[in-house]
Amino acid sequence: QVQLVESGGGLVQAGGSLRLSCAASGSIFSINPMGWYRQAPGKQRELVASITIGGRGNYAGSVKGRFTISRDNAKNMVYLQMNSLKPEDTAVYYCYYGTGARDYWGQGTQVTVSS
Repeated sequence: QVQLVESGGGLVQAGGSLRLSCAASGSIFSINPMGWYRQAPGKQRELVASITIGGRGNYAGSVKGRFTISRDNAKNMVYLQMNSLKPEDTAVYYCYYGTGARDYWGQGTQVTVSS
């Protein structure tokens, strides 16, 4: 069984920064991808960033250059550093872990960016 717990969300002004953390427990294998999704009110959940075992990050075009994903395989942690935040980044952010056979999600953490 896999559990994902996010932290670090909050309210920030436009242009500010936040760092999200995701603690994974259970049968976690570093070969499997982890990442962050977000869902804004009235919108579908979308991929924000994902990271491979080698540490290579893949980003949505809307966050490229502003967000950085990182992973600590020894601690089963994944992070999302968010800089130059915009009001349109406001959403619930979910941590993700995929095995191929099943997807796991955290409970989400709210990020609100005020203009």
